[in-house]
Amino acid sequence: MSDLTLALDIGGTKIAAALVDPDGVLVHRGQLPTPHADSQQVWATVDTLIGAALAAADGRPLRGVGVASAGPIDLAAGTVSPLNIASWREFPIVQRVADRTGLPVRLAGDVVCLAMGEHWRGAGQGVRFLLGMVVSTGIGGGLVLGGAPYLGRTGNAGHIGHVVVDPAGPRCACGGQGCVEAVASGVNLARWAHEHGWDAPPEADAKMLAEAAGRGVPVAVEAFTRGAEAIAVAIASTAAVCDLDLVVLGGGVANAGEVLFGPLRAALANYAGLSFLRGLRVVPAALGGDAGLVGAAALFRS
Repeated sequence: MSDLTLALDIGGTKIAAALVDPDGVLVHRGQLPTPHADSQQVWATVDTLIGAALAAADGRPLRGVGVASAGPIDLAAGTVSPLNIASWREFPIVQRVADRTGLPVRLAGDVVCLAMGEHWRGAGQGVRFLLGMVVSTGIGGGLVLGGAPYLGRTGNAGHIGHVVVDPAGPRCACGGQGCVEAVASGVNLARWAHEHGWDAPPEADAKMLAEAAGRGVPVAVEAFTRGAEAIAVAIASTAAVCDLDLVVLGGGVANAGEVLFGPLRAALANYAGLSFLRGLRVVPAALGGDAGLVGAAALFRS
């Protein structure tokens, strides 16, 4: 019987664990909300999910544990400091998982794993130069170059959410100014729409904004057009540096469909002017919430 891989996907909203077979198929999946408490409560959630996955393996051999985590991460130290998990700063995730399971552990950023998952089993199959991108509460990215993940010096390559698209733009949570995340993340799309006359309750979010844009509400359409323009600038810049074939877009805001993809493709045609970029495609992610788990398992394909 072929070995399974235990995959973890650690984010600010949820933590998931899966057993993934050699074909990239999930044969077990568990998920719990991420507790926003002290670091040991977050670890306890991870521990619970690992225990359930090990029980589900029922004695089948495991190759190792692939960990996809929100970042920043530090590959050399095996630690993670997710911006959206305040209690985890330089948390020694690799050592803790290795101690818990007795298995080899490999770590990568969550959106790098999304890119790897989509490259292996999703919308990026057969493509050698790919950017995976999540547009949600924040904006993240991961690169597959020459058919292999590109992690960079520290493991944080592909952070497209912090490409500067407007030097005079709003301050970003990262401390910079004018990042695409500060303009086009779900939170900031809704914030801008409220500031420009969107007649919706203060708690109305990007999903409600997308519904309004779909009905043709002018300020909602303008918010998505503005966000799409910023995303297109970031994609065109990254594609020019990395000579990409394809961009795979996932996340809650990307689920808005043509409300986002229509103006995004139009803006990209304007910015991606170099001859080698004219065939660049932007497509929706195919694996949904499982992409990070499939990509975490893909860390053990080589």
